[in-house]
Amino acid sequence: MDLETIASSQFLAGLLAMVAVTGTIFSLVAPILSRDTLKTRMKSVALERDKLRAKERARMQANQQQDARASLRNQPKAQMKSLVDRLNLKEMLSDESTTEKLRMAGYRGSAPLYYYLTARIALPLVLLVLSLFYSFVVIPDLLPTLTKVCICLVVAGIGAFIPNLFLKNKIDKRKLNIQRAWPDALDLMLICVESGMSIEGAFQKVAEEVGVQSVDLAEELSLTTAELSYLSERRSAYENLAKRTGVDGVKNVMMALVQAERYGTPVGTAIRTMADDTREQRMLFAEQKAASLPPKLTVPMIIFFLPVLFFIIMSPAVMQVMELDSF
Repeated sequence: MDLETIASSQFLAGLLAMVAVTGTIFSLVAPILSRDTLKTRMKSVALERDKLRAKERARMQANQQQDARASLRNQPKAQMKSLVDRLNLKEMLSDESTTEKLRMAGYRGSAPLYYYLTARIALPLVLLVLSLFYSFVVIPDLLPTLTKVCICLVVAGIGAFIPNLFLKNKIDKRKLNIQRAWPDALDLMLICVESGMSIEGAFQKVAEEVGVQSVDLAEELSLTTAELSYLSERRSAYENLAKRTGVDGVKNVMMALVQAERYGTPVGTAIRTMADDTREQRMLFAEQKAASLPPKLTVPMIIFFLPVLFFIIMSPAVMQVMELDSF
């Protein structure tokens, strides 16, 4: 296969068609081959609980605090850690908000931060090399040199934003998953609290029950249970749950629990009030989505339905006119 064949439009069209067919087959087969990750995720939650317990014990040992804290999380690969530390990428490309975003996406510990920073540096370089190879080797004479260089730089610049887009997409999907399961979890929590269970037991019970509907929410509630047991202040556990989820409904409930903890008001009353508000918010969200359907369906109806309708209505008249002309 020569370079002219590779650079031809027929070859590129066939390559794109192959990619589209492969993606379609994968999207159809992936749900069939997908596995239930609930057990794996809950196992990771148990490991995270053990790490929190170890962290709290290490906090009481002031002389060994730094070394113990370093051993609580999964460590990244040595080469990746060395690269990030040598280039001082943590100071240049990350801050406290970056760590919070990774937690909101479900990535905890220091290893995901190193992976994220490495991707932000390595991905633009990889895309730059690939684009340069394609521009100067595969299609050497189709475009001017300056145009090729500009295109390669644009592709490399896009690669710098891909990790951020992936992280944002991951956060949005996780927040939507938690938001859908939160009203049911809040009702279960209300039942557990009013039946006489402690707030720790209610969180743990709800985590076990809601895992079928939302693994992410079950994971966060289990971590909150561990933090309620081992942190010095219960308020910190509630605030950490609100930060990790990023869902407004969860933040409001945690704020109500903090107020109930501070002023001694009944927890069941606060949870009941917030459960009613959460139900109303979900109903308003459903009504809003239903109200937005007619404008969204206008363009598809104009493009797909009206031409067919006109064809069906006008076909008999056109056929009669053609028959009259034939005579």
